[in-house]
Amino acid sequence: MTRAISLRMDYDGSTLRRLAKKARDAAQVRRLLALASIYDGGSRQYASEIGGVTVQIVRDWVVRFNERGPDGLMNTKAPGARSKLNDAQRKALAQLVESGPIPAIHGVVRWRRKDLVQWLFEEFRISIDETTVGRELKALGFAKLSARPRHYAQNELEGDVFKKTSPPLWQRSGKNARPARIITPDGISRA
Repeated sequence: MTRAISLRMDYDGSTLRRLAKKARDAAQVRRLLALASIYDGGSRQYASEIGGVTVQIVRDWVVRFNERGPDGLMNTKAPGARSKLNDAQRKALAQLVESGPIPAIHGVVRWRRKDLVQWLFEEFRISIDETTVGRELKALGFAKLSARPRHYAQNELEGDVFKKTSPPLWQRSGKNARPARIITPDGISRA
């Protein structure tokens, strides 16, 4: 049988219980109370029953607690996969989007994510998904906007002449209008 990993000596059971009382994360509270029972002389098996886990997981909690203290017992978000684009490639993508496409060279009049995926592959031989390009652009501070199409010969000054206007669907009643009738649950109408 292997020897149990000892807990760090700068804490004790009562300190962990005080920390558990102040903590907001329920999982951290459960872990702190389980480790407090070990400090008080309880077995690892008893601590696993308090925590509702196996003894191996209690061992993992002890390792995390010894390394980072009480904050090591909080649930943290996994870091996720590393980005496929490095800083230089992001900078090149930002410059390309900022300058806009040249129709004669790029073959498009506005950038779509699909076009940027193709450009990244041609330029850097990196194959990424359109949604990844969208996330990268959002992280760079770009918003997904599309200008309303406009005919090249449109006269902006005459546009108001052709706009349709409609009266509002409802209007306020005048001062002399009859008040609305209110019917109560017992069937009596009131004005």
